[in-house]
Amino acid sequence: MSNHTDIIKAQEILNRLYRKGSGETPEVSAVTSPGGKPTAWAIKVKSLSSYNVYNVRAVVLGIPGSSPTEIGQQTQAVNVAEPFDQTGQLSADTYAIMFRVGGKNAFYAPV
Repeated sequence: MSNHTDIIKAQEILNRLYRKGSGETPEVSAVTSPGGKPTAWAIKVKSLSSYNVYNVRAVVLGIPGSSPTEIGQQTQAVNVAEPFDQTGQLSADTYAIMFRVGGKNAFYAPV
């Protein structure tokens, strides 16, 4: 019964908006993230894998003045700040923000 009531209420709102016309309706924007997963992670570079691909590990940031705590499994990520056809020069123990882009992990950390 609740679903039927919700559908009727949504239809009534749409009808009201339609009658008002497009000039009177306020513009509303919303951003959502499906699945509730984070879109970016703080990471610590562990070592170079090959070219500009590094072995990294996610970290949790604590209170100011404390060291970040490593969590989860080690994974690989591409440093897009370095050339893709040369050996990476980034030092281990560097911190960065990692994003998921097109099925790959990527971060930007200048050398």
